[in-house]
Amino acid sequence: MRRPTAPPKLYRWAYALTALLTASAVPAHAQTKPRPPRVEDKNAVTTVRAEDIGGRPEREITLDGDVEIVKDQTRVKADSACYRQVEDEVEANGQVRIWRFGDYFTGDELKLNLDSGKGYMLKPTYRMELNNAQGKAQRINFLNEDEALVLDGTYSTCQGPNPDWYLKSSTLNLDSGRDVGTAGKTIVYFKDVPILGTPAMSFSLSGARRSGWLPPMPGFGSKGAAELTVPYYVNIAPNRDLTLYPKLIPRRGFQLGANGRYIGETASGGLYGGETDVEFLAHDKQTDSKRWSLKSSHTQDLAKDWSFGWSVRAASDDNYPNDFSKTVSGSAERQLLRELRTDYHGSWWNLTARVQKYQVLQDPDSVTNPALFVSRPYDRLPAVSFNAAQYDIGGFDWSFNSELTRFWHPDLIRGSRLVAVPQVSYPIIGPSFHITPKLMLNASAYQLDALGTQGAESLTRVVPTFSLDSGLVFERDAKLFGRAITQTLEPRLFYVNTPYRDQSKFPHFDTDASSFNFAQLFSENRFIGSDRIGDANQMTAALVSRFLESSGAERLRLSFGQRFYFRDQRVQLDASNPVKDARSDQLLAAAGRISDTWSFESEVQYNNRDSRMVAASYGLHWQPGQKKVVNLSYHYIDKALKNMELSSQWPLSQRWYGVGRVVYSQLDKKVIESLIGLEYNADCWVFRMGAQRFVATAKNVSTPIFFQLELNGLSKLGVGNPLEAMKNSIPGYQRLNEGYGR
Repeated sequence: MRRPTAPPKLYRWAYALTALLTASAVPAHAQTKPRPPRVEDKNAVTTVRAEDIGGRPEREITLDGDVEIVKDQTRVKADSACYRQVEDEVEANGQVRIWRFGDYFTGDELKLNLDSGKGYMLKPTYRMELNNAQGKAQRINFLNEDEALVLDGTYSTCQGPNPDWYLKSSTLNLDSGRDVGTAGKTIVYFKDVPILGTPAMSFSLSGARRSGWLPPMPGFGSKGAAELTVPYYVNIAPNRDLTLYPKLIPRRGFQLGANGRYIGETASGGLYGGETDVEFLAHDKQTDSKRWSLKSSHTQDLAKDWSFGWSVRAASDDNYPNDFSKTVSGSAERQLLRELRTDYHGSWWNLTARVQKYQVLQDPDSVTNPALFVSRPYDRLPAVSFNAAQYDIGGFDWSFNSELTRFWHPDLIRGSRLVAVPQVSYPIIGPSFHITPKLMLNASAYQLDALGTQGAESLTRVVPTFSLDSGLVFERDAKLFGRAITQTLEPRLFYVNTPYRDQSKFPHFDTDASSFNFAQLFSENRFIGSDRIGDANQMTAALVSRFLESSGAERLRLSFGQRFYFRDQRVQLDASNPVKDARSDQLLAAAGRISDTWSFESEVQYNNRDSRMVAASYGLHWQPGQKKVVNLSYHYIDKALKNMELSSQWPLSQRWYGVGRVVYSQLDKKVIESLIGLEYNADCWVFRMGAQRFVATAKNVSTPIFFQLELNGLSKLGVGNPLEAMKNSIPGYQRLNEGYGR
C-alpha cells in the first residue's frame, strides 16, 4: 500500500494551518457500539498444531509448516514458530497472523508472551474489531493485552488497501482498554493530500466521548461576519461533560462560551439532569459594551414524589439574538423566561410552587413599526397550585384545580388571584356510545393593588358550568385503495351552558382568546387562562370517520366540526364588543397515509357566512425509501400569512445527495427562508456544503454558508454546522452516516 511523501513545503503548510486550528483531539460522538468485554482465562491450556513438530519436552517446541498456536482468545498462525513452554512465549516467522480479542494483525515476524501480552511484530498491518480501523507500520510493540504501540504507522476507518483518508504518525498508541488512541507527530491525509498536521493528537477508538480539542469551526455570524470557533471538550464523567468554545469574531472581539450537561442519580435514588449554555464577550468593538447570554435548565428529584427545577433565559441587550444567533428559532426568541419551581405529588394529587419572571427583547425596528412590539407578560411571584383527581368513584369522576398567584408588572396593574375549580362528571360508556354529563364551578377572588388614581380593590366571581358530551361509533367493512379496512362513523355532540357574569372590571393577567381548532371545539371555556370565563349556551357538532387496518393502524381520518350559539357571547377581552354570531366557522380536517410512501394532513377553517377561508394548512409528504423525502406544505391565515414551503432530501446519484428548503411568502412576494445543500457519502467520510437564508429581524436577513468534511470515527472539519441546519429544516431528513456522531 503506497503512501506518497509530501514535500517539505506542504508539510510546513499543514503544520502552519493547524497551529491555529489545532485538531489535537477528536472526541467525536461517534459510534455507540460498545466494546466487547475482554475476559481471558490465565489458566487456559495452550494448544499447538503444525505439519512438523519437534523440540525438547516441557521446554521448547519447534513448529514448521501451517503452524497454529491457540491460548484462550489469542490465536497465532505462521509458516514456522518456536513455543517456549516455561516462558509461555511464541516466536513466529513467515506470513504471521494473529487474532487477539477480535483484533487482527499480520506481519513478517512476531514475538509474543501469551501470559502478559507483551511482544512485537515487524512490518505489520492491523485491523481493529470495534470500529473496523486499519493501518500498517514499520513495527508494533504489544505493551499488554489491551495496548499496542504503532511505530511509523497509519490509521484509518476506511476499508480497502487504499483508504480515502488516513493519518500517518511517528508513534500511535492504541489502547483498547482505555478506548483511546494517542498519536505523536501526525499528518492527516485526504485523497493522499495532507490536509491537517499536528504535533500530537488523540481520539476515541470506539468513537465514545473523551476530552480534547474538537475540530475548529470557521463560519459566519448572523450578519455575515466571519468568525472562528475552536472548542475544547471535557469528558468529566460518563454522565457529565463540558464544552468550552472560545470564538474569535474579528468585527467584534474575542468571545468565550461554555456548554455543560449532566444527568445522574442522588444517594436516595432520585434522578437529576440539566444543561447550561453561557456566552460572554468582554468588549464588543461595534457597540462598545459587554455582551452575554445565558440558558440554563435543571430538574431533580429531592425525595420520593418531590422534585424541583429551574429554567433560565437571559441576554445582555435587545439585539443579542440579531447579532449572534445562527438559527431561525434563536433569532425569534424574544420573551426570555426565568422560572424556579418545585413539585410534590401523591397518588391522586399534586402541589406545585413556582416563581416566573420575564425579560423581553424588543426588535430594533419596533420603534418605527408598532406591529413588531413584543408585550411583556406578567411575572408570577409566586404561583402555588393544587390539583387533585380521582376516577370511577362509584361511577363518578371528580377533579379539583386551584391556584394562588401574585402577578407583578412594571407598568400595569398588579394583584393577587385565587382560583378554585371543582368539577364532577358521570361517564356512561358502552361498546358503541358514550354520554358524559359534567358540572363545574369556577370561583375566583382578586386583590388588586392601587395604581395611579385607582385605589386598591377586591373582586370576586363565581361561575357555574354544565356540559354534556355524547357520541356514537358505527363500523362497517370497506376497502381503501384496494385494501380491506374497517371504516368508522363517529358523530359527536357537545353542549355547554355557562351563565353570563359581568367581568369588565376584572384584569386579564394571563388570559387571551383561544385559537380556534378541533381541541377548542370541545372545551368549556373559549379563553386560555383564568381571568375570563366565557358565557355560553352552545352546541358543538362534529363528525369523524376513520379507516382502520386489521392491525389497528389508522390509514385515514376525516373530521368535520362546527359550533352553534343559542345566545350572544357577551364576555370578551374587550367588553364593549360582544359577539352575535349564530354559529362558528367550520373546521374540516383530513390526514392519513395514502400508501406506505405517501402521507398528508390538512385543516381548513371556513367562514360560511362570508363565504371565505379564514385559515388553512396543507401538507404532503413522500418518502419512498431511505434518505428520500419530499415535503410540500401551504399555510394560510387571512390577511396575515400566505406561505408555500417545499423541502427535500434526495439522492442525485449513487453517492451524491441534494437537500433543500424554500419558504415563499405570497403576501410579501419574496422568499423568506431557504436552504440549499449537497452531501456526498463515501462510506468512511461524508462531505456537506450549502447555504441558508432566514430573517433575523424585520429588516435584516442572515445568510450563513457552510461546508464540512466528516471523517467517520475521527473528526469533522469545515465551516458552520450544516448537519444541524439540515435536520432542523427538512422533516424526515436522515443522516448519511447514521452510525457516527450526533
